[in-house]
Amino acid sequence: MVQVWDKGLAKSVEKAIRDSDLGLNPSAEGSIIRVPIPDLTEERRRDLVKKGGEYCESAKIAIRNIRRDTLDSFKKMEKDKSLSEDQLKSLSEKIQKTTDTYTKKADEILESKSKEIMKV
Repeated sequence: MVQVWDKGLAKSVEKAIRDSDLGLNPSAEGSIIRVPIPDLTEERRRDLVKKGGEYCESAKIAIRNIRRDTLDSFKKMEKDKSLSEDQLKSLSEKIQKTTDTYTKKADEILESKSKEIMKV
C-alpha cells in the first residue's frame, strides 16, 4: 500500500508504478494506492535479477561518467598550469582506484542481491 500525501499526485504515482516495467498493476482508492505483489515464481525471480543487472550497469556507467568528468577538469587545470603533470598523473591514478572500488562494490551488491532473490 502506498499513501500519497497530495491527492492530486495520486494518478501520477499510480502511472509511474504501472510504467516502472516491474509488472505491477496498482489500483488507486483516493490518496491510497494498492499495489498487489505477485508471488515470486522462478521466472519472476529471474526477471528481477535481470532488472537488478540493468540497474547495476546504470550505476557503473554513472561512476565512469563521474571519472571522465573529473579527469577532464584535471586536464583543463593542467592546461591552465594550475596542476603539474606529476600531480595530474597521481590524481588520475587515485580516481581510477576509486572508480574500480565502487564498480566492484556495485558488482558485489548485485551478486549478493541476486543470490537473495533466487533463494526459495
